[in-house]
Amino acid sequence: MNVVEFMKNNDQVSKWLGIEVIEAKEGYVCTQMLVRKDMLNAAGVCHGGVIFSLSDYTFAGASNIYGNTALAISANINFANAAKQGDILIATAKELNRTKKIGIYSITVERKSDKKLIAFFNGEVYIKSERIVKA
Repeated sequence: MNVVEFMKNNDQVSKWLGIEVIEAKEGYVCTQMLVRKDMLNAAGVCHGGVIFSLSDYTFAGASNIYGNTALAISANINFANAAKQGDILIATAKELNRTKKIGIYSITVERKSDKKLIAFFNGEVYIKSERIVKA
């Protein structure tokens, strides 16, 4: 079982959010999610925590893709524009730097329909020697 399949089968939050992996390769993962009514905040736009969760899952995919367990040690998000019910959000994670123990990633979240930037997320992971998918 590869890392993407393992995460898809075992990450309960991403299942609940309906996150789908579009593309995955070393140091890069692209995902999408449909904004549903139950994801809206009191202002009627997508809750920031939902967008953070989409970004975090995409970040996890890109940082764990090599097979070694990579755990977040820092993460930050900046919101640029609101997402609304019915929007499909595309999150793209790119590896900026990776050493034996530390990885740095940037994740952009865009609205699929017009490519408008919704959020920018950056994160850092600690890379363990153990494998995320056990043989």
